[in-house]
Amino acid sequence: MTKADLQVPTDLGANANRDVPAALRALLADVFALYLKTKNFHWHVSGRHFRDYHLLLDEQAEQIFAMTDDIAERARKIGGTTLRSIGQIAREQRILDNDADYVDPLDMLAELRSDNQQLTREMRRVHELCDEYGDVATASLLENWIDETERRIWFLYETGRGGPNS
Repeated sequence: MTKADLQVPTDLGANANRDVPAALRALLADVFALYLKTKNFHWHVSGRHFRDYHLLLDEQAEQIFAMTDDIAERARKIGGTTLRSIGQIAREQRILDNDADYVDPLDMLAELRSDNQQLTREMRRVHELCDEYGDVATASLLENWIDETERRIWFLYETGRGGPNS
């Protein structure tokens, strides 16, 4: 089997066939990085609000992971390729890892909020690229993912707010 055997017919054109899957690969690397960071914080959260934070982060990690197959399959549907390894994820991700031995729970929420905001910006960039090429199907998926990500940002923001009830 050759690389040509992996190409799928699409009416989007050669430039879209090259550029959109490349953007989706980078996005997928970010999604995997955010998924693992969210699970890391889920596994290592501690303190007074342990149960609430633990459950919130698990729910968000599941939602993030649910995007991965759709992103990869969309790249393939339009004739591109997708990620092949952890090493490729590490090379392409823009969302930074956090390998700290301890992170304060409120810092976890703030960092994940910031990372989700970065992910939203990246998805909007890919959406703009899709608009240039008339790739409405990928743009439509991105719109749903942006909405989901904005919801995660909102929950992380409200959960991490200080005040008399925190």
